Amino acid sequence: MGGTKKKSIGSADRAQTAQDSAQTGPKKPEKKTAKESKLAAQQAKQQALILPKMDEKQLIKTLTPLKAITVYGTARVLGLNAAIAVQTLKNLESKNVLHRVGGYSGHYIYALNMPASTA
Repeated sequence: MGGTKKKSIGSADRAQTAQDSAQTGPKKPEKKTAKESKLAAQQAKQQALILPKMDEKQLIKTLTPLKAITVYGTARVLGLNAAIAVQTLKNLESKNVLHRVGGYSGHYIYALNMPASTA
């Protein structure tokens, strides 16, 4: 009836890796691949934090169909982080492409500045 207790998943995994390393010897290249994967993950995070490489006309074209230009709507449309979308909107506002229509406490709603028609 008794017998040995079933090992937990973690301890069974450690025992298996120890057994494998004892048979094949130490695996030094595995550390490099772990380091490379960590570096790749860091580069992916940094890539997500880069401003979009679009000019103003392309940004206006992508933001025009939105009913309300908000931070989160912009982030979703451009595929950016919300913090980068805030910077993008502030940049466009400083260039008089957008102006603030409403909102409060960082949750602003923007509208496009339409060029004055020359009649």
